[in-house]
Amino acid sequence: MAEKQEEPSNAQNGEPDNAEEGEEKKKKKLKREDLPPFEIVTGERLPAMFFKFQFRNVEYSSGRNKTFLCYVIETQGKESVTSRGYLEDEHAAAHAEMAFFNTILPKCESNLRYNVTWYVSSSPCVTCADRITEMLKKNKNLRLTIMVGRLFMWEEPEMQAALKKMKSAGCKLRIMKPQDFEYVWQNFVEQEEGEEAKAFVPWEDIQENFQYYEEKLAEILH
Repeated sequence: MAEKQEEPSNAQNGEPDNAEEGEEKKKKKLKREDLPPFEIVTGERLPAMFFKFQFRNVEYSSGRNKTFLCYVIETQGKESVTSRGYLEDEHAAAHAEMAFFNTILPKCESNLRYNVTWYVSSSPCVTCADRITEMLKKNKNLRLTIMVGRLFMWEEPEMQAALKKMKSAGCKLRIMKPQDFEYVWQNFVEQEEGEEAKAFVPWEDIQENFQYYEEKLAEILH
């Protein structure tokens, strides 16, 4: 992967410019002081500007300090039921991966099978990876595939060990291909009302960055 000298500007990704962003951060900081210690945003579709910035598979993730998790749950019993939606971290006290198991799928019924697929902006932290491993060991009827845009702190030995434990517990960890980003765009991103759905426009180096992370993940999980 070619080294990137600087991050794309926020404006290029549909984000406000630095001045406006600074004001927004101040407002959010004031609002968040009134929030409870656990707060997660949920919904069916996320704003396009969040997708374009947060899911971008760059090597340097400056400013991308939130986790966006899009999920598809296929519950198989007498009848098969499919549900989908997304989670995002509202502030540092809660991680989207934890919230999924706490709020979206708090309990796995023993007589049902769950095939779950996540499309996540970055791979889980060590704590979340350990929680995922625990949930898979505890619930043998749960199958989890995690498609990630970027690898989080993959150079750290502790992080590598946590990802290996996830694999051993049965988790399928994959790097998102350009086609996966397009799938998320079509199925989880808001489109303007009254307009035809806009086609997904790949960003520069999307394929090269995918290959870079795929090689790193293969080295970790070999």
